[in-house]
Amino acid sequence: MATALVASILTALLTLLPARAADWPSWSLPAPLPRPGHSDLVYPAWFEGRWQVTSDGIRYEARFRSGAGGVVGERACNAEGVGRALLGDQLLSVDDDPANPNRQIARLAGDVRLESTVVGRRTETSGHTFWADELALQVLHGPGEPRVSRVETLSRYRLEADGSISGEQWQASYPSPALGLAAAPTSTGYYGLSLTPLVPAPAAAPPGPQSDPAS
Repeated sequence: MATALVASILTALLTLLPARAADWPSWSLPAPLPRPGHSDLVYPAWFEGRWQVTSDGIRYEARFRSGAGGVVGERACNAEGVGRALLGDQLLSVDDDPANPNRQIARLAGDVRLESTVVGRRTETSGHTFWADELALQVLHGPGEPRVSRVETLSRYRLEADGSISGEQWQASYPSPALGLAAAPTSTGYYGLSLTPLVPAPAAAPPGPQSDPAS
């Protein structure tokens, strides 16, 4: 009986994220997302490499590399890619916190800084489908008082037979936790994604021997 109970609990835990996707946009906080500490988001091995991402008419490059703990995203590079696709020259730079892979700062025109820290995360893998849900605390520094909000992004990725990756993202923005940990979304969004592998350009062939013009 104990074994059956454990199996039932594990099954329930491994279906939390598909169930949350089905509940969108009727989300609320708190969400079932443990604190990540200083652990990065680890992706399946099939994410490693460079990808052309297409999402609702915008395109950008995303990169994932293998590390000691598994495959992780190059967060600053990827955030800068999507940020430039959306904001153009308004985005100046994106930098990771070297002491915490879950924190980064984006610098924008007009002396504006967006500080983003992942404060909750859950992942699930089933076959060639990968789910990841992250809750980020965002602080916008600029003229006037800092503006604080929370953004939850739930992603589903599937490895396709041709080596590409299809994806969906559900998102919700919530007010500052200073107004209460329990909250309903102030806005929501849904996005479809496709990731196409970028094959590195072949190395140029070394130049062949040249004849002596004098001969």
